[in-house]
Amino acid sequence: MPDLTRRTLLAGAAATGALAAASRAQDLEDTLHDVTPDLSGKSIVITGCSSGFGRLGAELYARLGARVFATMRNIPRPEADELRQLASDENLDLHILPLDVLEEEMTYGAVGEAERINGGPLDVLINNAGIGITSPVEVQDMEATRLIFDTNVFGCHRMARAVLPGMRKAGSGQIFQISSQLGRVIVPHAGHYSATKFALEAMGEQLAYELVPHNIDVTIIEPGGYPTEVWVNRNIYTAALKERASEVHTAGYPQQVAQMGQEDGSGRTADPLDVPRAIARTIAMPPGTRPLRLPVSGGFVPQTAINAVTAKTQVEWLGRSPTLGPVVRAVHDS
Repeated sequence: MPDLTRRTLLAGAAATGALAAASRAQDLEDTLHDVTPDLSGKSIVITGCSSGFGRLGAELYARLGARVFATMRNIPRPEADELRQLASDENLDLHILPLDVLEEEMTYGAVGEAERINGGPLDVLINNAGIGITSPVEVQDMEATRLIFDTNVFGCHRMARAVLPGMRKAGSGQIFQISSQLGRVIVPHAGHYSATKFALEAMGEQLAYELVPHNIDVTIIEPGGYPTEVWVNRNIYTAALKERASEVHTAGYPQQVAQMGQEDGSGRTADPLDVPRAIARTIAMPPGTRPLRLPVSGGFVPQTAINAVTAKTQVEWLGRSPTLGPVVRAVHDS
């Protein structure tokens, strides 16, 4: 098993280092904002590439020299054709694969095909696919609850399990979990979105510790609000929930229920490319130096203090453990 000394393990500075971890991550993003990384030689698989961060990222990483495997549901579809045409027009190493993260067999099949084309294990997984279904929690029936957890949490777990055997064999790799500010703070009436992103944050952090011996980095991206099509799809899911919701549950929240399925995200002005650019810069960083959490926002970043406190707590609680301390400090001292 690889040596844990790939990172700087400074036990004496562990607690204070963890306290500054979140602010260091934001400082890092600010410092690298204008850097254009070279991703030549990197192989990247991305989920949810029909629109939003996934689509923009697939184009960006390929243009920066990476071999990109852009996956999406319901192929054939126009978005897949557009990406294929782009790859042909610009001579990009960009491959489109069918993948629904709800389907385990399809998940392993897509990763296996990507590894076959790549000629070996993949370098980077970007767990981008996700949905939202908005309403008071009581109104979230089990159909909505299962769907959002299956997509936002279990889908990411399926993908990680599919790529990790190859990454461990290679002794390197990166996993990005696309979380949200709402993976650390909570907005009322947003359904189970925060619950799924809180779970994704926890799963990502645990993976980060467990994968230190294998030289595999994990970074949790925490975007703010961006004008992607996520709100359009959210309206579709939310309207369907509203249509089938029982009055015994909706009666307690008349104002919120009246607004279900009518979200308008078109007024947002931040550049959605912020997120793919931040990921590209993180990919280009030396292994073992990448941040565990990286807020990316065109405005307010409310979770910074929470990130700092949880990092400090982890190091103070487990940092001196002879068995767990080295991996915990390795992650938070990066």
